[in-house]
Formats: sequence, C-alpha cells, structure tokens
Amino acid sequence: MHWPPMATRATPVADLWSGLWAAILAACGLFALVDAFAPAQDLPWKPLDLRQPIGAATAAKLAALEVSDADTAQRADQLTAQCLTLLRQAGVTASRVPDQDDGGFCVVRGAIRISGGEQTPLNPAGVVMRCPMAARLFLWDREIVQPASRDILGSQATRIDNLGTFACRRVYGSRDAAARPSQHARANALDVSGVRLSDGRRVSVAEDWDGLGPTGREGAIFLRRLRDGGCKLFKNVLTPDYNAAHRDHFHLDAAATGVCARTRD
Repeated sequence: MHWPPMATRATPVADLWSGLWAAILAACGLFALVDAFAPAQDLPWKPLDLRQPIGAATAAKLAALEVSDADTAQRADQLTAQCLTLLRQAGVTASRVPDQDDGGFCVVRGAIRISGGEQTPLNPAGVVMRCPMAARLFLWDREIVQPASRDILGSQATRIDNLGTFACRRVYGSRDAAARPSQHARANALDVSGVRLSDGRRVSVAEDWDGLGPTGREGAIFLRRLRDGGCKLFKNVLTPDYNAAHRDHFHLDAAATGVCARTRD
C-alpha cells in the first residue's frame, strides 16, 4: 500500500530567506531604475560634472574635492588637479597657484586663479581661492546669478564686484588668539559687494538690500535670490541680516559647517 506523499511546509528560516531574497531583488531593480533614469546630479555615486545643474548631491560631491589639513601634498595635488579638470571641462579658464603657509594659521592649499571662460568676471579680477570654492562660485554664477538677473532685472550680469578672498585674519578681524581663523585665512571665502548689469545698472548690497536703493524692490528681491541660491552650494552665506559686519557684502564660504543667514525678509 502506498501512502500519498505528505505536503511539505516551509520552515520559518526558509520563509525568512525567501523574503530576504525577494527584498534584495526588488532593491536591485529599484537601484537600477534610479541609476538609469534619475538626474546624475542627484545621485551621490555618479561623478561630479559642473556642466550639469545643481542637484541634491552636488554639494556633497564638491565637499569630496576639499583638501584637508591631514592630506599629503600628493593627495592635495590629485584633488586640485581633478577639480581643475572639472572647471576646464565646463569652459572655465583657470590655473593652479602655489600653496602658501605663513607658519601659523594662514595656510592656503589647492588654490587656483580663474582668468576667463564661462565665468562672469570678478571685479577686481585675479583673486585666488581654493579650487572647490571656485567650483561653487562657478555654479552659483551660472545657475543662480545669471538666471536671477534676467528674470528679475531683465538684464545680464556682467561683473561680480568683490572685496577679495584671502586675508590672514581671524573671524571678524579679532585679535584674540583663541578666536577661530576666518575662512579668508585659507582663501576659502569670497565677499561679494554687488553685481553689475549689461544695461549699466549696479545692484549693491549696501544700497539695495532693503529695497530703498537705485534698483528699488527688484534689487532687494534679486539679492535675496542670490542668497537663497547660495545656500544650495556654500556652507556659510552671511548677509546684512546676519550682523553689522556684513552690512555691505555677502560672505560666501566652503567651510565644513555653517549657516545660511535668514533672520528677516
């Protein structure tokens, strides 16, 4: 007499493995879809390309190019060369400048000078800054400054007026040895005082921030667009709303941490 075979039941362990493999396959499929169709600038595993718009992963990719104090000279050269290549691929004319070390806290590593190309000229020109800071500035100019000048003011930005990048000092010019060094001491910051337009107008942080200057309310809206867009790229964006020391300029830097100053509008 032959008994019919008994139905086998999956054990809890088998159920677990089956569910785990199904989840892994689903995750792999989702990853493949995201990798194939999501914008590269939003994906942290895709390489940085400065020809692309600002995305969710752009700031993190720029941070990966930063030269740290612990990096060897060889590593610093590699990171700076990579950054320079990205700028040149995007149409920016730039060159490496020698490192600077005063023996104290004013140390500049991996700095470059932008001399032309697809970057709105700085005024004064020829300022030196760390390469990832220059990459942030390039994207801010192309993706924020130029569109805002066209959309709000109906003109093209032709010059970005600045107060410089490098200054061997501590924050706010403090003489206290305990005060932290300014990002200017690393050529890792830029102070922007205004923007000149192709129609001859100039939007000044000092005169137009409150909407009472020559460019009126549109100038104030324009400056706030620059501030808000800067917060997508720079770690610190300090404006007249932050304190009196910034009453006439924006401070933009690429520190490891920071704030986007928005206290009133």
